[in-house]
Amino acid sequence: MNSLNLTHDPKARSWLASANGSDFPIQNLPYGRCRRLGRQEAWRCCVAIGDQVLDLTLLATQSAWLSVPGVNTALAAAAVQAASRDLRDLMRMGTDAWHALRVAMFLALREDASSDVQQQLKTALLAQSEAEIGMPVQVGEYTDFYTSLHHARNVGMAIGNGGQVAPNFFWMPIAYHGRASSLGVQQRLHRPMGQAIAPGQEQPTYGPSQRLDYELEMAIYIGQDNDWGSPVAMDRAESHIFGMGLLNDWSARDIQFWEMAPLGPFQGKNFATSLSPWIVTMEALAPFRLPFSRADEHPQPLPYLDGQDLRSHGGLDIGLSVSLQTAKMRELGSPAQEISKTNFKYQHWCVSQMVVQHTAGGCNLHAGDVLGTGTVSGPTAPEAGAIIELAKAGKEPITLGNGEQRSFLLDGDAIVLRGVCEREGHVRIGFGECVGEVLPAETN
Repeated sequence: MNSLNLTHDPKARSWLASANGSDFPIQNLPYGRCRRLGRQEAWRCCVAIGDQVLDLTLLATQSAWLSVPGVNTALAAAAVQAASRDLRDLMRMGTDAWHALRVAMFLALREDASSDVQQQLKTALLAQSEAEIGMPVQVGEYTDFYTSLHHARNVGMAIGNGGQVAPNFFWMPIAYHGRASSLGVQQRLHRPMGQAIAPGQEQPTYGPSQRLDYELEMAIYIGQDNDWGSPVAMDRAESHIFGMGLLNDWSARDIQFWEMAPLGPFQGKNFATSLSPWIVTMEALAPFRLPFSRADEHPQPLPYLDGQDLRSHGGLDIGLSVSLQTAKMRELGSPAQEISKTNFKYQHWCVSQMVVQHTAGGCNLHAGDVLGTGTVSGPTAPEAGAIIELAKAGKEPITLGNGEQRSFLLDGDAIVLRGVCEREGHVRIGFGECVGEVLPAETN
C-alpha cells in the first residue's frame, strides 16, 4: 500500500470534468455513505469523485466497466459486491481487494475509458448537491490517542505546569476509550452540562461548560480485524488500516480538568465527536509518505513499536487547518476565518504505532473502528490544534478579522477542519471538510 502504481499517475485525468483539480480527483477516490436528498432510503456505500458521488450499490449491478485490461476482474467484482452490502465487508477483505477495486474505478473514470464504460458509470453517479452524506461507516468502537508533543507542552504551559510532559508519553502512544454513540458528521451540538470548579473554590458547581474547545485530529479507520488475544505486529500494522479522515474531538475543558483527577476524560469529551464524511484510503496517501525519525534527545521506540518500514515511510505529510465562523459572520454571509494551520507530520507517534499499541495487550479491533490521533499541533504558535493553546487557556484571547475575540467557543460558533496532501510531482488530494456548530446548552 506504500508503493506507487498506475492509480497515482500525476498525468491521469478523468472524463468527469469536475474531478480534475478538485479535492476528489481520480487519484483520491475516498469512500463514504450517501442517499438521495430528502428520501428516507437505506444508506449506500459511495465514492467521491469531483462534485459527484459514485453509488457502489448501483455500480455493482453493472459489469462492463470491470472487463478492461489491467483489472483483476474477479477480485474487483467481489470487492464491489462487498462494498454494496456494507463498507465493512469490503474492509475485511484486505489490501488486495481494496487495490483491485481502486484500480477498476480508476481505469473506468480515466479520460480514455470507452464510451460504454463511461455510460455505465454515469448511471451510478449522483451530484453531491443532491445527496445526503452520512457517516462514512457504522463505527463500532472509538479510541482517542494523545500523540502530539507540541500539543502536550502547549497545554501544559497554558495551564501553568511549565509544559511538563508525563514520562510515559515518550515511551508509548497514550489513549483512552471514547464513546462511539456520539460520533457524527455535520454536527450541531449542544454545549454540554457538567461539574466544574472555579480557581480558589472548594466546591464545584453544575452548569453549562464555559470553556468549550475543539481539537484538530485525524481519524484512523480500521480495516481488517485482529483476533482477540493476537496483537498486531509492526510489519502488519498498516494492512489493518483502511484509511483516514478528519476528526474534531470537542472538549469541555472546565469539566474535563475537574473530572480528570485521577481518571481519564469522561463527560468533558463524550458529548460529541465530529468526523468528516470521507475516508481517504492509505493507498491514496502513498505519494505523501515520509520517513519516521525520533530526535536524539528523546527515547527511541521499544522494538515492538519500531521497524524498517516505519523508519522509511511511517510518516504522513498531510496539511491541516482550522477555521472559525461566528454567528455574526454567518448573519453577514462572511465565510469562516482560518485561525490555525499545521501538518500531521509533526506527530510524535505514527498511525502504525497506534494500532500496534492498541492491540499489544490482546485487544481485538474490528473493521470500522475509529482511532483518533489526538490533537495535531506544530512547533510554532500559529500551528496549535486547539483554542486552549492559541488563547493561552483564555488569558490571551484571539482576535478575528471582524474584531470579535475568543478565549473559548461561544454559542453559534462553527468550526471547520480541512485537510489536503500536496507534493511536487503528484496530484493534490483532499479530505473535504469536518464541520460542527455549537448550540446553546439544553438545561432541562
